[in-house]
Amino acid sequence: MSRKTIGTAPATVPLSLGVRKGNILAVAGQIGVGADGEVAGPTVAEQTEQVLANVASVLAEGGAGMDDVVMMRVYLTDTSHFAAMNEVYERAVPAPYPARTTVYVGLPDCLLVEIDALAVVNAP
Repeated sequence: MSRKTIGTAPATVPLSLGVRKGNILAVAGQIGVGADGEVAGPTVAEQTEQVLANVASVLAEGGAGMDDVVMMRVYLTDTSHFAAMNEVYERAVPAPYPARTTVYVGLPDCLLVEIDALAVVNAP
């Protein structure tokens, strides 16, 4: 079974934004940086909106959508950001919600949230 890569990160980072093998699509951790290379904003809500837009973009390129996601992992830099992130997440991710893990980590510079996803889509 062949493996298809979806997008590439900047040359300084050796990874693909997504990888599809058969009907499994893994989306690498996405951050709140838009196509212009700028951080979406100083709040976790603004960054979460951009992160989820980035996840949706990689899913679409891999032939999937948010409703195909079975697992998401959310990485936050501050426990106090959970409610604001969750409010945006609830609007962007359709019910029934995928399984989810949320952990607290350190991220570079002014990044507040990172999210990765695992989707199951129709076999090619």
